[in-house]
Amino acid sequence: MTGFKSDFLRVLSERGFIHQISDPEGLDAAFAKGPVTGYIGFDATATSLHAGSLIQIMLLHWMQQTGNRPIALMGGGTTMIGDPSFKDEARKLLTIEDIEHNLAGIRQVFAKFLRFGAGPTDALMINNADWLLKLNYLEFLRDVGRHFSVNRMLSFDSVKLRLDREQSLSFLEFNYMILQGYDFVELNRRTGCVLQMGGSDQWGNIVNGIDLGHRMDGVQLYALTSPLLTTSSGAKMGKTASGAVWLNADLLSPYDYWQYWRNTEDADVARFLKLYTTLPMAEIARLAALGGAEINEAKKVLATEVTALVHGAAAAHEAAETARKTFEEGALSANLPTIDIPADELAAGIGVLAAFVRAGLAASNGEVRRLLSGGGVRVNDEAVTDDKARLTPADLTPEGVVKLSLGKKKHILVRPV
Repeated sequence: MTGFKSDFLRVLSERGFIHQISDPEGLDAAFAKGPVTGYIGFDATATSLHAGSLIQIMLLHWMQQTGNRPIALMGGGTTMIGDPSFKDEARKLLTIEDIEHNLAGIRQVFAKFLRFGAGPTDALMINNADWLLKLNYLEFLRDVGRHFSVNRMLSFDSVKLRLDREQSLSFLEFNYMILQGYDFVELNRRTGCVLQMGGSDQWGNIVNGIDLGHRMDGVQLYALTSPLLTTSSGAKMGKTASGAVWLNADLLSPYDYWQYWRNTEDADVARFLKLYTTLPMAEIARLAALGGAEINEAKKVLATEVTALVHGAAAAHEAAETARKTFEEGALSANLPTIDIPADELAAGIGVLAAFVRAGLAASNGEVRRLLSGGGVRVNDEAVTDDKARLTPADLTPEGVVKLSLGKKKHILVRPV
């Protein structure tokens, strides 16, 4: 369906957020009448979300911006099981202490995108541990479990894929979709929430919740999923060769975050500007029309806008300036990512290969060695060709650091302490 009447679905449609909607006309009518309460769940499997979660956070952001109430549901309960959807194996079980620690880190990012409070369109942050940890097993089986068909659950792609590969699916994990469905019912009872959103891999789980709400309470609930994004070259969003693109600054610096978006492939610039920034569509169309070398200006705008949303405008500007000085002026900027090493280690000499691995610029000595011959390994902007070269105090610049560079875009300062 196109030609939505509601602001929210119009915005999502023109920006490319919509993959599937369970009842497009019904949901559009609900939003046009408004305000609607909707939620997305986030399990606490790490201390930070990564860039792969940004599309979901932006869904909540636009929901509030168009006069509705978003809920960020923290999976304090469901994380104890782990979502098996499209996973090859069971997730590592986390303790309650691990989960609480992770939740504390994850909560930080939402205040950048949402306004929380007690008003009719103020966002809510709710933890499903509030009800899931108190469930009585036999009552739950009688009241909730009886509404689920195992035959139907086995037909979902997320389950079939695991079974077709003859990979074990534990009874613990099998319960996850029942708990997620129950979350939807519980949120409807507590807050009047009628919409669950998520990635397209969550469609089966969300539809389960819609069906459960109808069977248990006779309520009309809705599903909306976004496309699972990959880059034009097929890479998964939020992942790089060196690891996840974390949203928390203590795990990934604003400069490295800015660089990730600056390195966007040409074919992805327009799509990412629509999904990951709040720029007006007319401005996005102007940037998308840039060709040749000018596309790099659009990439810088993308990087700065996305970084500003997560880390603030000042950090985004500083990251952009650091990149400009480093790449356009060849200057040594103190704002480049820095690692500290004991001064006595540098005095004894550190192998260049080991230094690049330690700095996180490469995964192994072999990777650094392969790049040596092509001039891609540089110390203080001078190419290194000897794989037995060592860093010593003689390599310190007047600023008291050693600059390590891998290729044209990866730079780290090494500082003795």
